[in-house]
Amino acid sequence: MQTRSVRNCGWALGLAALVGLGACAERQVILPGERENLRAILSDEEADLAARDVPENRALPLNLPDAVANADWTQRHGSPATRVAHPAFDGAMEMIWNNDIGAGDARRNRITADPVVADGRIFTLDSEARVTATGTDGETAWSTDLVPPRDRGRDATGGGMAVADGKLFVSSGFGLLTALDVESGQQIWQQKLEATGSGAPTVMGDTVYLVAGDRTGWAIDTENGRIRWQFDSTPSVHNVLGGPAPAVNDQVAIFAFGSGEVQATFRGGGLRLWNSVISGHRDGVSRARITDITGDPVLSDTTAYVGTHGGRLVALDAGTGERRWTSEEGPLNPVWLAGGSLFLVSDQNELVRLDAEDGSRIWGTKLPFFVKDRPRRQKEVFVHYGPVIAGGQLIVASNDGLIRAFDPVSGEATGTAEIPGGATTNPVFAGGVMYVVSSKGALYAFR
Repeated sequence: MQTRSVRNCGWALGLAALVGLGACAERQVILPGERENLRAILSDEEADLAARDVPENRALPLNLPDAVANADWTQRHGSPATRVAHPAFDGAMEMIWNNDIGAGDARRNRITADPVVADGRIFTLDSEARVTATGTDGETAWSTDLVPPRDRGRDATGGGMAVADGKLFVSSGFGLLTALDVESGQQIWQQKLEATGSGAPTVMGDTVYLVAGDRTGWAIDTENGRIRWQFDSTPSVHNVLGGPAPAVNDQVAIFAFGSGEVQATFRGGGLRLWNSVISGHRDGVSRARITDITGDPVLSDTTAYVGTHGGRLVALDAGTGERRWTSEEGPLNPVWLAGGSLFLVSDQNELVRLDAEDGSRIWGTKLPFFVKDRPRRQKEVFVHYGPVIAGGQLIVASNDGLIRAFDPVSGEATGTAEIPGGATTNPVFAGGVMYVVSSKGALYAFR
């Protein structure tokens, strides 16, 4: 009983001391003035920074190459030998069919592979490593699951595709490069990449080139899957899902990595020719700290155009790596080169036209940015894929549910088409038809 009394007494004294201290504390001074939402202020400052020193739009003449009635679209357009500079398309953007290709975008899984087209079939890769071949009539020809035996589809994501000589080359987030027969979908060979294979492959001659783990360049024999050569770059962890496809010509192969590093090798033996780092970022924008290369290398004559998520696009001499010019626009997809101009979707969600000779800005057209308008809820942004010039129009597919067409001369909008669920890949064109994959895992055809 005596012990309990002592404890109660101590508790009472402690409470009295706290009350005394509270009475002695100074009253909080509330400053006068209007209260501003912090996120709104930051958004306004970001917009002010983006608007500084932006020249007025100019509708300069554009001499586009003649439209080509291409039957195939075999890989990303960074390499000159397989690039279709101006595919034919009538521009009506009327949906003619759609086909289910598997799992769509989810919280942890994403579709990152653009469709490829060859031999009258459209090949797609869903978010869980399922490859589907769809005929031009919209019917499924075959479907193949590339998930390893001890894994589940949702355990990895990402990948890319390229097709050549009757083989479909598929990289996957499970760290595999697989060659499939285009007619049957049967596996021909498979190579382990020792890292995630989320990057898109490029095929030239008897070699397939790709980046694995955002840091290793690979050259693999198309016939048997054996490694010809490989090399490493500086590692980086702050990367965007889906690695850039190498750009290849008769002499060099140019690789881009998550660290912002660009390396060129001799195409045959892999001997390193030069390396360069794309440094710098857009001031005042936190997301610009991600300096992963999202604008795949695009080769044209002696120039390679490469850009980062952080707000930089550079033109490099393909033979020496010497920088010719730098633009403060960060392409989120490979740039499109046509008529002496570069077209891109920037890190500010703006469709931009630049002069390919010096990188100067010709015009810019704003695309939808934040999903939510209220500043406090501005966490998610819309994603835009492309652009591609087809049928004399500049086409951008977006995950807000619309495909948009623009005049490449002035940047003015010319039309829209709906895609249920929104787009999740760049649009591709073959046989006068546009193919886009939606976020719900469906392939759509537009004419």
